[in-house]
Amino acid sequence: MRAAVLLYHSNNVSRNDYAGNDHIALMQDLRLLAELHIPVVSLHRLVDAFDGKVEVPPICVALSFDDGSWFDWHDLAHPTLGPQRSFANIMFDARTARPDVPLHATSFVIVSPAAREELDRTSLVGQGWWGEDWWQAALDSGLMAIESHSFDHHHDLIAATATGLPGGDFQAVDHYAAADAEIRQASDYLDARLPNRRTRLFAFPYGHANDYLIHDYLPNRRAEHRLAAAFTTEPKPVSRGENRWALGRYVCGEHWRSEDELRALLRDALHG
Repeated sequence: MRAAVLLYHSNNVSRNDYAGNDHIALMQDLRLLAELHIPVVSLHRLVDAFDGKVEVPPICVALSFDDGSWFDWHDLAHPTLGPQRSFANIMFDARTARPDVPLHATSFVIVSPAAREELDRTSLVGQGWWGEDWWQAALDSGLMAIESHSFDHHHDLIAATATGLPGGDFQAVDHYAAADAEIRQASDYLDARLPNRRTRLFAFPYGHANDYLIHDYLPNRRAEHRLAAAFTTEPKPVSRGENRWALGRYVCGEHWRSEDELRALLRDALHG
């Protein structure tokens, strides 16, 4: 089994072209995956296959979205760049065009309502576009899962992080109290907010992992945080034998910036 986990950020809207807009990139990339006949599997199924519980195609792709603003789910009118098709509706469009091609994505959301409200003001457009009203609808659609991107991303634009430490570097989450505040607390909130599912997956904010989280807290505190796997942004495929607490992902705009670059990335990741 070799899988490439692709990561998109719906807040990445700086221009209306592939390199400057993850919505345009996702739309074109879904067409490319269909053209290349590369199957898309859910991250949950990929982790179950990693554990030997199910089978997945020997080469495949999984889709992930980070941060979880309204741009994941709602079509929105960007204040300077105009209408933006949501990630979810881009996937609905692709599924309508090719109903024979399964699609699924996991949205790793920032959990804290206060943090999302603050980030909406400081790093988005201050329109209240970072709510959680869409989470249950996303789950009900069968097209998206909701998982944890930590309690408040330990973000540098948050005045007071859950850990009490300066934000901007998740490497600082290197002891139990900080990890409990960012990771276990996030699982608790999501499980209470969405009681018909259970939090299983975690995406490190900024892609930052450290030895304490990978080798101590995550493997040894599973009864508390209830997670099954965690994802960095190290550009490497997922295969059996990898450390489940440091699985790789490829970031749109960082590890590829065009359809041709993604084609080459997939060739190397899945067949290298």
